[in-house]
Amino acid sequence: MRPLAKTPVTPNQITAFSLILSLAGAGLFAWGDGAAIHWGAGVFMISRFIDHMDGELARLTGQTSRFGYFFDGIVGVIAYAALFIGMGIGLWRGGGELWMLFLPVVAGVAITINAVLQFRMEATLDNPPPTYPSWGPFELEDGIYLIGPITWAGFLTLFFVFSAAGAVVYTLWTLTMALRGRQGQRNQT
Repeated sequence: MRPLAKTPVTPNQITAFSLILSLAGAGLFAWGDGAAIHWGAGVFMISRFIDHMDGELARLTGQTSRFGYFFDGIVGVIAYAALFIGMGIGLWRGGGELWMLFLPVVAGVAITINAVLQFRMEATLDNPPPTYPSWGPFELEDGIYLIGPITWAGFLTLFFVFSAAGAVVYTLWTLTMALRGRQGQRNQT
């Protein structure tokens, strides 16, 4: 990011670009054609990689802002919801069952609830719990980079089902962390 720090490119522009790529990837998934699905996986992986650059650029250039923080979070919600919708439409168009159109709604609602819970925890708790569960150097969010290899290996439906279920489980985990944090804060007063 150091070379980019010397250009007029802003962190919010990077966030917007990652959104455009995410929507393009989701659109390719929705197309449902074999080649489009494979391209969609690649484009979506790139979008998520680029999404991690905005915060680093903001810190390097002193351009951190509350707007940028919320913009990045909202773009993440839109990107993941669009991904599930795109995968569901594409799988359904490819001869899948009707539940493939319902599952993205469930995942999208879970993703939205999760984001609201995280924003509230960070705004109201003195010591908010971690945003993502992690295992060593890896955070839960890093699992999205598996979308390419899994899709290219022909296991998109399996990824779709497990990741949608994972979105619900993750939201329940976040709710548990929010309730624990709130209870802990009450106990301190």
